Amino acid sequence: MSLSVTQASAETLAVSTWGGSFRDLIDQTIAKKFTEETGVKVEYVTGGTIDRLNDARLDEGEPSSDVTFTTSHIGWLYADNGLFEKLDFSKIPNAQHLVAQARISPYHIGVWAYVYSIAYRPSMIPPGFHFESWNDLWSPKLKGLVSAPDFDPSHLIAVACKLEGVNIADWTRATPKLLALLPNFKAFYTNDANGEQMLSTGESPVAIMLSMNAYHMKAEGASIEFVIPKEGAVLGVDTIAINKGSRKVDLAYKFINIALDVLVQTKITEIKKSSPVVEGVVLPEELKSVPGIFTSPQEWLQQTIIVPDRLRARDLAEWRAWFAENMISR
Repeated sequence: MSLSVTQASAETLAVSTWGGSFRDLIDQTIAKKFTEETGVKVEYVTGGTIDRLNDARLDEGEPSSDVTFTTSHIGWLYADNGLFEKLDFSKIPNAQHLVAQARISPYHIGVWAYVYSIAYRPSMIPPGFHFESWNDLWSPKLKGLVSAPDFDPSHLIAVACKLEGVNIADWTRATPKLLALLPNFKAFYTNDANGEQMLSTGESPVAIMLSMNAYHMKAEGASIEFVIPKEGAVLGVDTIAINKGSRKVDLAYKFINIALDVLVQTKITEIKKSSPVVEGVVLPEELKSVPGIFTSPQEWLQQTIIVPDRLRARDLAEWRAWFAENMISR
């Protein structure tokens, strides 16, 4: 039964997400269409990825939000703690168009995708230097020029494993490769804004960076380039799910279905330079050739390095501990 105008205007759907530009992205795209179609307003519960997970654990059974956006691997921690509803895909007709890489679990699915790869200042690296392979990051010519996030070493661990031909479950076999990169590090940045500043000022003119952040910098006028080496870039997928115990499950399904609408996905891509996660999105010509925006099955397969989400959720704390002791503190 459809909601009356009076009922709809009195209702809200609570959405847990990151703050800042991501909250604005959701509000300008998914929530806008959702409110237009249902009359139901969206309110936001914002915070960091792990902070919101911890809050959800404390609120088990009585969630403060109905829908949660989180990363694909952290979503597994929610699911394994019984904090997400198992999705009924018959209530999400647009999910039939999801690309394979966005079908994360029975509990959470992708809503946009991005990559971590190499961003750099062309005028501040050796003349004629090109990043054709991830191995180029290890070049002695880049001594003291590279930065990377200190909060998530999974990207570099995945790359080292790829280069060494090691399954990431056996990542310790790739640690000599990681240690060999130490001379090239200038710094490890503590958050995205810190990393952008280091690259912008040239403090570290080569950075392992989130594609969306690099393209934001370019839009702001920064003279940087973002490349995907021949081995591919490390794929990241942000996901959406329904909180276990939500009393607005039907509205949550409506919200998720709208998130996967082709026109909404197109708008998200235009704003964030992310990859759409459904088939059938037609992008403007200027976006089709942007590195890290995937529009065909071949690009998804050939240009990505995929870290298994459940393994990443399980092992990230161990990876961070090793990285902090052996890389950051050196």
